[in-house]
Amino acid sequence: MPVSPRNDAVRPSGILMVLGSCSSLQFGATVAMQLFPAIGSWGTTTLRLALACVILLLVLRPRFWGWTKTQWTSVIWFGLALGGMNGFFYSAIDKIPLGVAVALEFTGPLVLSAIMSRARRDLIFVGAAALGMVLLGVESSFGAASFDPLGVAFALIAGGFWAFYIIFSARTGQLVPGGGGLAVAMGIGALVVLIPGAPGVAETAVRPELWLLVLGTALLSSVVPYSLELAALRRIPTPVFSILLSLEPVVAAVIGWFMLDQTFGWLRAATFGLVIIASVGITRSQARPRPQPVEDEEDGQ
Repeated sequence: MPVSPRNDAVRPSGILMVLGSCSSLQFGATVAMQLFPAIGSWGTTTLRLALACVILLLVLRPRFWGWTKTQWTSVIWFGLALGGMNGFFYSAIDKIPLGVAVALEFTGPLVLSAIMSRARRDLIFVGAAALGMVLLGVESSFGAASFDPLGVAFALIAGGFWAFYIIFSARTGQLVPGGGGLAVAMGIGALVVLIPGAPGVAETAVRPELWLLVLGTALLSSVVPYSLELAALRRIPTPVFSILLSLEPVVAAVIGWFMLDQTFGWLRAATFGLVIIASVGITRSQARPRPQPVEDEEDGQ
């Protein structure tokens, strides 16, 4: 995994890279949605991960044949998380607005952060995110919009896989040098979702007009954003990086409005705001240095 800058300086290029990554992911989602009517969300997921795997393997050329059992175990779990996260997220945005799906998906990392944190104040931020989910429920029940319950469930499941993705991406980054772990994990993720995605893959093979959309999805949703994130982490501190990622629900909502005509009112805007507050709050809380126990004077001699 790339290392954050040694000092706390924030380079503007790093900020632009993170925002570019968020934008690329959401633009990639809008491109992927053009494939859903033809090959389905799972077929799109399979092809996106498989093609991204091939591109990254050609660029990075990892020596995976020399990996240990421990390294392979971590990469396999990483791939399972990638496949589930992407497959269920695409299934969600096939049924509910993009911004709503991203906001719901954020609950996975937020709950994980709260579980791993020892600070009770982090429960307040999880509560803020939960309040945002309640507002979405109110909008769905009494507002103009009505969200498909299956789409909501898919987004929450994707959030759970996102939490596992965070755990195993960090572990893989520590065990496997470079980005080879990510490249192989994408291939494993493609195999994981191949069974539900197989009909879509077969359909794509006989429809060349879809190939450009598949390539665009793989580049915009995988290759470009991951490359930008890796480069950004070399230019800005990790806490700043995490806070900038918290803007993703807003980026998704804006792109959904601009590209897909997915309008939203004040209730949904309040939800996005609460999710961002929760994410920024937990990130800042975990970035604070924990007090070290004072050594006994005699022990220090």
